[in-house]
Amino acid sequence: MKLAIILCAMVALSHCLVRVPLIKHKTVRESMEEKGMWEEFRRRFPYRPTSKFDSSLFGAEQMTNDADLAYYGVISLGTPPQSFKVVFDTGSANLWVPSIFCNSPACGNHQKFDPYKSSTFRSSGKGLSIQYGTGSMMGSLGWDNLEVGGLTVQQQEFGYSQSEANFMYYMKADGILGLAYGSIAVEGVPTVFDNMVQQGVIQNDYFSVYLSRSPDTGSEVVFGGYDPDHYNGDLVWVPLSSETYWQITMESITVNGQVVACNSGCQAIVDTGTSLIVGPEVTNINNAVGASNGAVNCNDIASLPGVTFNINGNSFTIPSSAYVRQSQTYGCSTGFENSFSNGVGAGLWILGDVFIREYYTIFNMRDNSVGFASLR
Repeated sequence: MKLAIILCAMVALSHCLVRVPLIKHKTVRESMEEKGMWEEFRRRFPYRPTSKFDSSLFGAEQMTNDADLAYYGVISLGTPPQSFKVVFDTGSANLWVPSIFCNSPACGNHQKFDPYKSSTFRSSGKGLSIQYGTGSMMGSLGWDNLEVGGLTVQQQEFGYSQSEANFMYYMKADGILGLAYGSIAVEGVPTVFDNMVQQGVIQNDYFSVYLSRSPDTGSEVVFGGYDPDHYNGDLVWVPLSSETYWQITMESITVNGQVVACNSGCQAIVDTGTSLIVGPEVTNINNAVGASNGAVNCNDIASLPGVTFNINGNSFTIPSSAYVRQSQTYGCSTGFENSFSNGVGAGLWILGDVFIREYYTIFNMRDNSVGFASLR
Protein backbone atom coordinates (compact mmCIF):
# COMPACT_ATOMS: atom_id res chain seq x y z
CA MET A 1 0.00 0.00 0.00
CA LYS A 2 1.69 3.14 -1.23
CA LEU A 3 1.31 6.32 0.74
CA ALA A 4 3.08 9.66 0.64
CA ILE A 5 4.81 11.85 3.14
CA ILE A 6 5.02 15.63 2.65
CA LEU A 7 7.86 17.62 4.07
CA CYS A 8 7.21 21.35 4.20
CA ALA A 9 9.57 24.27 4.52
CA MET A 10 8.21 27.80 4.94
CA VAL A 11 10.43 30.63 3.78
CA ALA A 12 8.93 34.14 4.16
CA LEU A 13 5.48 33.92 2.53
CA SER A 14 6.22 30.91 0.37
CA HIS A 15 4.97 27.46 1.28
CA CYS A 16 7.06 24.69 -0.28
CA LEU A 17 5.84 21.09 -0.21
CA VAL A 18 8.27 18.32 -1.08
CA ARG A 19 6.90 14.80 -1.48
CA VAL A 20 8.69 11.64 -0.41
CA PRO A 21 7.21 8.11 -0.68
CA LEU A 22 5.86 6.74 2.59
CA ILE A 23 4.93 3.08 2.73
CA LYS A 24 2.55 1.37 5.12
CA HIS A 25 3.33 -2.34 5.28
CA LYS A 26 2.19 -5.05 7.63
CA THR A 27 3.50 -4.51 11.13
CA VAL A 28 6.12 -6.81 12.61
CA ARG A 29 3.36 -8.39 14.66
CA GLU A 30 1.14 -9.02 11.63
CA SER A 31 3.98 -10.56 9.63
CA MET A 32 4.85 -12.91 12.49
CA GLU A 33 1.18 -13.78 13.08
CA GLU A 34 0.81 -14.90 9.46
CA LYS A 35 3.81 -17.19 9.90
CA GLY A 36 2.45 -18.56 13.18
CA MET A 37 5.44 -17.16 15.08
CA TRP A 38 3.92 -14.35 17.15
CA GLU A 39 2.61 -16.27 20.18
CA GLU A 40 5.85 -18.20 20.67
CA PHE A 41 7.87 -15.02 20.21
CA ARG A 42 5.70 -13.19 22.73
CA ARG A 43 6.12 -15.97 25.31
CA ARG A 44 9.90 -15.79 24.98
CA PHE A 45 9.99 -12.00 24.88
CA PRO A 46 7.06 -10.50 26.84
CA TYR A 47 5.41 -7.65 24.98
CA ARG A 48 6.11 -4.34 26.77
CA PRO A 49 4.59 -1.59 24.59
CA THR A 50 5.27 1.10 27.21
CA SER A 51 8.96 0.22 27.48
CA LYS A 52 10.04 3.27 25.54
CA PHE A 53 8.52 5.50 28.21
CA ASP A 54 10.39 3.68 31.00
CA SER A 55 13.84 5.10 31.74
CA SER A 56 14.48 2.76 34.67
CA LEU A 57 15.95 -0.11 32.65
CA PHE A 58 19.63 -0.57 31.74
CA GLY A 59 20.45 3.01 32.66
CA ALA A 60 19.44 4.28 29.21
CA GLU A 61 16.46 6.13 27.83
CA GLN A 62 13.87 3.57 26.68
CA MET A 63 12.48 3.93 23.21
CA THR A 64 10.13 2.44 20.63
CA ASN A 65 7.28 -0.02 20.70
CA ASP A 66 8.73 -3.43 20.01
CA ALA A 67 6.52 -4.95 17.35
CA ASP A 68 3.99 -2.57 15.83
CA LEU A 69 5.96 -0.12 13.70
CA ALA A 70 4.36 0.36 10.30
CA TYR A 71 4.65 3.80 8.64
CA TYR A 72 8.00 4.80 7.18
CA GLY A 73 9.61 7.05 4.60
CA VAL A 74 12.99 7.37 2.91
CA ILE A 75 15.93 9.51 4.02
CA SER A 76 19.55 9.62 2.91
CA LEU A 77 22.79 10.04 4.83
CA GLY A 78 26.28 10.88 3.61
CA THR A 79 28.05 12.10 0.48
CA PRO A 80 27.20 10.57 -1.93
CA PRO A 81 23.83 9.82 -0.31
CA GLN A 82 22.99 6.39 1.11
CA SER A 83 19.25 5.77 1.37
CA PHE A 84 17.33 4.20 4.27
CA LYS A 85 13.72 3.55 5.18
CA VAL A 86 12.95 4.97 8.62
CA VAL A 87 9.92 5.10 10.90
CA PHE A 88 8.98 8.70 11.76
CA ASP A 89 8.40 8.18 15.46
CA THR A 90 7.01 10.87 17.79
CA GLY A 91 7.65 8.52 20.73
CA SER A 92 11.44 8.71 20.54
CA ALA A 93 14.12 11.32 19.86
CA ASN A 94 17.09 9.64 18.16
CA LEU A 95 17.93 8.87 14.56
CA TRP A 96 19.67 5.56 13.89
CA VAL A 97 20.20 3.17 10.97
CA PRO A 98 21.97 -0.19 10.53
CA SER A 99 25.64 -0.18 9.58
CA ILE A 100 28.22 -2.38 7.89
CA PHE A 101 29.61 -3.16 11.36
CA CYS A 102 26.42 -4.99 12.37
CA ASN A 103 26.51 -8.79 12.18
CA SER A 104 23.15 -9.44 13.84
CA PRO A 105 20.60 -11.40 11.77
CA ALA A 106 18.32 -8.35 12.01
CA CYS A 107 20.79 -6.33 9.94
CA GLY A 108 21.11 -8.98 7.25
CA ASN A 109 18.01 -7.94 5.31
CA HIS A 110 18.33 -4.17 5.68
CA GLN A 111 20.35 -1.38 4.11
CA LYS A 112 23.58 -0.66 5.99
CA PHE A 113 25.34 2.65 6.35
CA ASP A 114 28.99 2.57 5.23
CA PRO A 115 30.93 5.48 6.75
CA TYR A 116 33.94 4.73 4.53
CA LYS A 117 31.87 5.63 1.46
CA SER A 118 30.88 9.08 2.75
CA SER A 119 33.29 12.00 2.36
CA THR A 120 31.34 14.06 4.92
CA PHE A 121 31.11 11.48 7.75
CA ARG A 122 32.75 12.14 11.13
CA SER A 123 32.83 9.74 14.04
CA SER A 124 32.05 11.07 17.52
CA GLY A 125 33.90 8.26 19.25
CA LYS A 126 30.88 7.67 21.50
CA GLY A 127 28.74 4.56 21.85
CA LEU A 128 24.96 4.31 21.75
CA SER A 129 22.65 1.82 23.50
CA ILE A 130 18.87 1.89 23.19
CA GLN A 131 16.69 -0.61 25.02
CA TYR A 132 13.57 -1.95 23.32
CA GLY A 133 10.69 -4.03 24.59
CA THR A 134 12.25 -7.24 23.30
CA GLY A 135 15.94 -6.44 23.09
CA SER A 136 18.33 -3.64 22.33
CA MET A 137 20.08 -1.74 19.60
CA MET A 138 23.76 -0.96 20.25
CA GLY A 139 26.21 0.93 18.12
CA SER A 140 28.16 4.15 17.71
CA LEU A 141 27.46 7.82 17.06
CA GLY A 142 28.68 9.98 14.22
CA TRP A 143 27.83 13.04 12.15
CA ASP A 144 26.87 13.29 8.51
CA ASN A 145 24.60 15.25 6.18
CA LEU A 146 20.97 14.16 6.24
CA GLU A 147 18.51 14.65 3.40
CA VAL A 148 14.76 14.35 3.94
CA GLY A 149 12.52 15.12 0.98
CA GLY A 150 15.03 17.44 -0.62
CA LEU A 151 15.67 19.27 2.66
CA THR A 152 19.24 19.00 3.93
CA VAL A 153 20.32 19.03 7.57
CA GLN A 154 24.06 19.60 7.85
CA GLN A 155 26.08 17.28 10.09
CA GLN A 156 23.24 15.55 11.88
CA GLU A 157 24.42 13.31 14.72
CA PHE A 158 22.96 9.81 14.42
CA GLY A 159 23.47 6.25 15.52
CA TYR A 160 24.77 3.43 13.34
CA SER A 161 24.17 -0.01 14.75
CA GLN A 162 26.60 -2.81 15.57
CA SER A 163 23.95 -5.16 16.97
CA GLU A 164 20.16 -5.22 16.86
CA ALA A 165 17.39 -7.19 18.55
CA ASN A 166 16.09 -10.16 16.56
CA PHE A 167 12.58 -8.77 16.12
CA MET A 168 14.00 -5.99 13.94
CA TYR A 169 14.59 -8.62 11.26
CA TYR A 170 10.85 -8.47 10.59
CA MET A 171 10.71 -4.67 10.34
CA LYS A 172 10.27 -3.31 6.82
CA ALA A 173 11.99 -0.09 7.87
CA ASP A 174 15.76 -0.02 8.33
CA GLY A 175 15.84 2.40 11.24
CA ILE A 176 14.01 5.08 13.22
CA LEU A 177 13.87 8.87 13.08
CA GLY A 178 12.65 10.19 16.43
CA LEU A 179 10.50 13.32 16.62
CA ALA A 180 10.05 13.71 20.39
CA TYR A 181 11.74 16.41 22.49
CA GLY A 182 15.51 16.50 22.65
CA SER A 183 15.36 16.25 26.44
CA ILE A 184 14.87 12.47 26.11
CA ALA A 185 17.44 11.84 23.38
CA VAL A 186 19.94 9.15 24.27
CA GLU A 187 23.42 10.64 24.83
CA GLY A 188 21.91 14.13 24.51
CA VAL A 189 22.05 13.97 20.70
CA PRO A 190 20.42 17.01 19.03
CA THR A 191 17.25 15.92 17.26
CA VAL A 192 16.64 16.13 13.53
CA PHE A 193 13.70 18.49 14.06
CA ASP A 194 15.65 20.84 16.34
CA ASN A 195 18.43 21.00 13.78
CA MET A 196 15.92 21.75 11.01
CA VAL A 197 14.75 24.79 12.96
CA GLN A 198 18.20 25.95 14.09
CA GLN A 199 19.71 25.64 10.61
CA GLY A 200 16.80 27.51 9.01
CA VAL A 201 15.63 24.54 6.97
CA ILE A 202 12.14 25.31 8.29
CA GLN A 203 10.89 28.49 9.93
CA ASN A 204 8.25 27.15 12.31
CA ASP A 205 8.75 24.84 15.31
CA TYR A 206 5.90 22.48 14.55
CA PHE A 207 5.05 19.60 12.27
CA SER A 208 1.83 17.80 11.44
CA VAL A 209 0.85 14.22 10.66
CA TYR A 210 -1.92 12.84 8.48
CA LEU A 211 -2.29 9.06 8.44
CA SER A 212 -4.66 8.08 5.69
CA ARG A 213 -7.60 5.77 6.35
CA SER A 214 -7.51 4.62 2.75
CA PRO A 215 -4.80 2.90 0.70
CA ASP A 216 -5.83 5.09 -2.24
CA THR A 217 -4.78 8.39 -0.67
CA GLY A 218 -1.45 9.47 0.76
CA SER A 219 -0.35 9.89 4.32
CA GLU A 220 1.89 12.84 5.02
CA VAL A 221 3.94 14.66 7.57
CA VAL A 222 4.45 18.40 7.10
CA PHE A 223 7.54 19.89 8.71
CA GLY A 224 7.08 23.56 9.54
CA GLY A 225 3.41 23.70 8.63
CA TYR A 226 0.09 21.89 8.34
CA ASP A 227 -2.48 21.23 5.62
CA PRO A 228 -6.09 22.38 6.30
CA ASP A 229 -7.30 20.35 3.31
CA HIS A 230 -7.08 17.21 5.44
CA TYR A 231 -9.42 18.19 8.26
CA ASN A 232 -12.82 19.68 9.05
CA GLY A 233 -13.70 22.35 11.61
CA ASP A 234 -11.36 24.01 14.05
CA LEU A 235 -8.20 22.62 15.56
CA VAL A 236 -8.45 21.70 19.24
CA TRP A 237 -5.25 22.56 21.10
CA VAL A 238 -4.16 20.50 24.09
CA PRO A 239 -1.27 21.65 26.32
CA LEU A 240 1.48 19.16 27.06
CA SER A 241 1.82 17.84 30.58
CA SER A 242 5.47 16.96 29.92
CA GLU A 243 7.91 18.35 27.35
CA THR A 244 9.63 15.02 26.81
CA TYR A 245 7.36 12.77 24.82
CA TRP A 246 4.21 14.33 23.37
CA GLN A 247 2.45 13.73 26.68
CA ILE A 248 -1.01 15.06 27.51
CA THR A 249 -3.65 14.65 30.23
CA MET A 250 -6.88 12.74 29.57
CA GLU A 251 -9.95 13.14 31.80
CA SER A 252 -11.59 9.79 31.04
CA ILE A 253 -12.39 7.12 28.46
CA THR A 254 -16.05 6.35 27.85
CA VAL A 255 -18.19 3.86 25.93
CA ASN A 256 -21.88 4.65 25.41
CA GLY A 257 -21.49 7.57 27.81
CA GLN A 258 -20.17 5.42 30.65
CA VAL A 259 -16.65 5.81 32.04
CA VAL A 260 -14.73 2.56 31.47
CA ALA A 261 -11.13 3.68 32.05
CA CYS A 262 -9.03 6.65 33.20
CA ASN A 263 -11.73 7.44 35.75
CA SER A 264 -9.74 10.00 37.74
CA GLY A 265 -7.66 11.29 34.85
CA CYS A 266 -4.51 9.80 33.36
CA GLN A 267 -1.50 10.55 31.20
CA ALA A 268 -1.27 9.70 27.49
CA ILE A 269 1.43 9.81 24.83
CA VAL A 270 0.56 10.72 21.22
CA ASP A 271 2.79 8.33 19.33
CA THR A 272 3.14 7.74 15.60
CA GLY A 273 5.56 4.88 16.34
CA THR A 274 2.90 2.63 17.93
CA SER A 275 0.19 1.08 15.79
CA LEU A 276 -2.33 0.38 18.55
CA ILE A 277 -3.92 2.20 21.48
CA VAL A 278 -2.17 0.89 24.59
CA GLY A 279 -3.14 1.29 28.23
CA PRO A 280 -3.48 -0.29 31.68
CA GLU A 281 -7.30 -0.70 31.61
CA VAL A 282 -7.80 -2.10 28.15
CA THR A 283 -9.73 -5.11 29.47
CA ASN A 284 -12.46 -2.72 30.63
CA ILE A 285 -12.68 -1.18 27.16
CA ASN A 286 -12.78 -4.56 25.43
CA ASN A 287 -15.54 -5.74 27.76
CA ALA A 288 -17.53 -2.57 27.15
CA VAL A 289 -17.45 -2.97 23.36
CA GLY A 290 -18.31 -6.68 23.55
CA ALA A 291 -14.89 -8.12 22.76
CA SER A 292 -13.86 -11.46 24.29
CA ASN A 293 -10.14 -11.32 25.15
CA GLY A 294 -9.91 -8.66 22.48
CA ALA A 295 -11.53 -10.80 19.78
CA VAL A 296 -14.71 -9.78 17.96
CA ASN A 297 -16.90 -11.34 15.29
CA CYS A 298 -15.93 -9.80 11.97
CA ASN A 299 -19.62 -9.65 11.02
CA ASP A 300 -20.39 -7.47 14.05
CA ILE A 301 -17.95 -4.63 13.40
CA ALA A 302 -20.57 -2.14 12.20
CA SER A 303 -22.69 -2.63 15.34
CA LEU A 304 -19.92 -2.16 17.91
CA PRO A 305 -19.94 1.12 19.89
CA GLY A 306 -17.36 3.84 19.53
CA VAL A 307 -14.73 4.52 22.20
CA THR A 308 -14.43 8.15 23.33
CA PHE A 309 -11.27 9.75 24.72
CA ASN A 310 -12.09 12.89 26.72
CA ILE A 311 -9.17 15.30 26.52
CA ASN A 312 -8.98 18.90 27.72
CA GLY A 313 -12.77 19.28 27.73
CA ASN A 314 -13.21 17.79 24.26
CA SER A 315 -14.41 14.36 23.11
CA PHE A 316 -12.52 12.32 20.51
CA THR A 317 -14.41 9.21 19.42
CA ILE A 318 -12.83 6.25 17.64
CA PRO A 319 -15.47 4.24 15.73
CA SER A 320 -15.39 0.45 15.52
CA SER A 321 -14.40 0.64 11.86
CA ALA A 322 -11.18 2.31 13.03
CA TYR A 323 -10.32 0.29 16.15
CA VAL A 324 -11.00 -3.24 14.86
CA ARG A 325 -8.02 -4.86 13.11
CA GLN A 326 -8.37 -7.82 10.77
CA SER A 327 -5.75 -10.55 10.51
CA GLN A 328 -5.72 -13.33 7.94
CA THR A 329 -4.55 -15.69 10.66
CA TYR A 330 -6.39 -14.55 13.79
CA GLY A 331 -9.56 -12.95 12.44
CA CYS A 332 -10.86 -9.71 13.94
CA SER A 333 -9.68 -8.11 17.17
CA THR A 334 -9.67 -4.67 18.72
CA GLY A 335 -6.76 -2.30 18.39
CA PHE A 336 -6.45 -1.93 22.17
CA GLU A 337 -3.42 -3.51 23.85
CA ASN A 338 -2.74 -3.98 27.55
CA SER A 339 0.40 -2.34 28.92
CA PHE A 340 2.61 -4.20 31.35
CA SER A 341 5.33 -1.73 32.29
CA ASN A 342 6.25 -1.55 35.99
CA GLY A 343 8.53 1.46 35.61
CA VAL A 344 7.98 5.05 34.52
CA GLY A 345 5.63 3.84 31.79
CA ALA A 346 3.20 2.31 34.29
CA GLY A 347 -0.22 3.92 33.96
CA LEU A 348 0.55 5.68 30.68
CA TRP A 349 -1.76 5.39 27.71
CA ILE A 350 -0.34 5.43 24.20
CA LEU A 351 -2.53 6.99 21.51
CA GLY A 352 -0.98 5.29 18.50
CA ASP A 353 -1.92 5.07 14.84
CA VAL A 354 -5.43 3.76 15.58
CA PHE A 355 -6.13 7.18 17.12
CA ILE A 356 -4.05 9.33 14.75
CA ARG A 357 -5.74 7.85 11.67
CA GLU A 358 -8.96 9.50 12.90
CA TYR A 359 -7.53 12.92 13.82
CA TYR A 360 -5.19 15.23 12.00
CA THR A 361 -2.44 15.94 14.52
CA ILE A 362 -0.10 18.91 14.90
CA PHE A 363 2.95 18.58 17.15
CA ASN A 364 3.76 22.12 18.28
CA MET A 365 7.10 22.70 20.01
CA ARG A 366 6.66 26.46 19.82
CA ASP A 367 3.67 26.41 22.20
CA ASN A 368 4.29 22.96 23.75
CA SER A 369 0.96 21.55 22.67
CA VAL A 370 -0.70 19.14 20.28
CA GLY A 371 -3.59 20.05 18.01
CA PHE A 372 -6.32 17.67 16.85
CA ALA A 373 -8.96 18.00 14.14
CA SER A 374 -11.40 15.54 12.59
CA LEU A 375 -10.32 14.23 9.22
CA ARG A 376 -12.33 15.04 6.12
